[in-house]
Amino acid sequence: MKKFVILTLAMLLVLSITSSLAEGALVVYSPHDADPLQAGLALFQEAYPDIKVEYIAAGTGELLQRVAAESENPLADVLWGGGADSLAAFKPYFQPYVCANDDVIGEEFKDAEDLWIGESPLPMVLFYNKTLVPEEDAPKAWEDLLNPKWKGQIAYASPAKSGSAYTQLCTMILAQGGPDGGGWDFVEKFYQNLDGKVQDSSGNCHKLVAAGEYAIGVTIEKSAVLYADNPDVAFVYPAQNSAVPDGVAIIKGCPNLENAKLFVDFVTGLECQKDQNTNWKRRPVRSDLEPVGLAPLSEIDLVKYDFDWAANEKETIIDKWQEIVVNN
Repeated sequence: MKKFVILTLAMLLVLSITSSLAEGALVVYSPHDADPLQAGLALFQEAYPDIKVEYIAAGTGELLQRVAAESENPLADVLWGGGADSLAAFKPYFQPYVCANDDVIGEEFKDAEDLWIGESPLPMVLFYNKTLVPEEDAPKAWEDLLNPKWKGQIAYASPAKSGSAYTQLCTMILAQGGPDGGGWDFVEKFYQNLDGKVQDSSGNCHKLVAAGEYAIGVTIEKSAVLYADNPDVAFVYPAQNSAVPDGVAIIKGCPNLENAKLFVDFVTGLECQKDQNTNWKRRPVRSDLEPVGLAPLSEIDLVKYDFDWAANEKETIIDKWQEIVVNN
C-alpha cells in the first residue's frame, strides 16, 4: 500500500510539473458535436492553462481533405474524432505515437502502426420518432429501411462528407452479404427509399428526427442516447452492427508536436474519458472503465467489420455511392 501511495504521489508530481511546463499553442480539428467538444477542450485547458488552444469544427470528410491539402505546411496539430476507418484511409498524413494509456486500450481499437488511436467505440443505431412511427412498425434491422412506407422519411448523411455515415454505409454492405454478395444491391434500394434526400452532416440526422421532420434516422449511439429523457423518440441497435471507434491522430509535421502528444494522452486519459461518458454518453475505449448508461458491447450483435477494405477502398466505395446517387 505504501509503495502504491508513493508511486501515485510521484505520478501526480510528474503531471503537475509537466502541466506547469507545457506552453505554446495547439490547433485541433474535430467533427465532434459542439457540447462534448467544448467540454473536452475546457478540461484540457484546465490541465494545461498555458497552452493556447484553437479548434476548427467540421465534418470528418471535410477535415481529412483539409489535412491532406495542408500536408506541405500543416496548420493543425491533431484530429480528434471521426471514424477510425476514415482516418485509416488518410494514414500517410498522420504521425505515429504510442499514447500514455496504450496498455488499457485494446489492440482492436488501435492502428497497427500507431498512426491513430481509438478514443470511443461507436455502435450504430436506428433512431425513430414515436409520434410518426407506430410501435409495431419501429425499425429493428437494416432491412426495415427498405420499407416503402418510409420513402423520403429516413434521415441519412452523405458518406462522402460524414465519417459516421461512411461507417454506416460499410456496415450495411457487410451486413447484407459484402461488396460482392448483395451489399451494393441493398445500398441501391436503400438510396432509392431516401428519395434523393441526403443530409450534409450526420449531426442533422438525429436532430431532424427529434424535431419530427423525419420518421427515422441512421445515426450513432452517442447522439441517440442524449435523448433519453425525450419520450417522443427511441432507438434500437440493428443486428449485424459495427463498433468502429472514433479516433484521435497527430498530424504529420504538425507545428506543436509535444502539445499534440499531451492532447492525445489527455483525451484517452481517465478524467476526459469519464467526463465524456458521464456527461455526453460517449462510450469509453479504456478497458478499465465500464460504460455508464450504455449497453455492454458484448450484448450488441456485431458484424465482422472488414477494416482493411473500408480503409483501403474508401475512394472506390465513395465513387460507387456517388454512381448510385447519379443513376437514381
